[in-house]
Amino acid sequence: MAITGDGMAAEGALPLHSGAAANHAPAPAAAVSGDCEAQNIGYRGPTACAAAGITYRQLDYWARTGLVEPSIRPAYGSGTQRLYSFRDVVVLKIVKRLLDTGVSLQNIRTAVQHLRARGLADLTRMTLMSDGATVYECTSPDQVVDLLQGGQGVFGIAVGVVWRDVEGALSQLHGERVDTGETLVGKNPHDELARRRNRAG
Repeated sequence: MAITGDGMAAEGALPLHSGAAANHAPAPAAAVSGDCEAQNIGYRGPTACAAAGITYRQLDYWARTGLVEPSIRPAYGSGTQRLYSFRDVVVLKIVKRLLDTGVSLQNIRTAVQHLRARGLADLTRMTLMSDGATVYECTSPDQVVDLLQGGQGVFGIAVGVVWRDVEGALSQLHGERVDTGETLVGKNPHDELARRRNRAG
């Protein structure tokens, strides 16, 4: 299926219009991640920028205009720090790639809504294809091939690859525990949480 646009696509990958994201009700945070503790890790603006490959000005503008807002903690005025989740950082990196390839802001907004409404397991299997006007969601290699043969797909973004890129980048940066404010330095916070669970078990 496709995330944005009005054109017809090849079989199995139809355009998803702006209202289509509503068809996928967002799951509760713990259910989406499958890891309640991982939801307790946030990343400050500069860290999110470094992992997503964007400038702080872009981050600030996207947050203020509601394109990509931090899901853990917004800025409440001077002195407060936005805190982004891992999923937020993945979405930031995808938005950057879509903008770089000339996709319109309106279509990107719809794509962001759709990405936020999907479970994490869905995201890792998803490929976004676009012809610059329409963004299509493909969940199988056959759909990707159909789009390419039909002329709709000009470039693709494998969300799972972006996911792993962000994971690798964040493993070298600082995370912050939301519940205690503890800073997790110089290691992948998700790996650290896994080690703690293993020790506790």
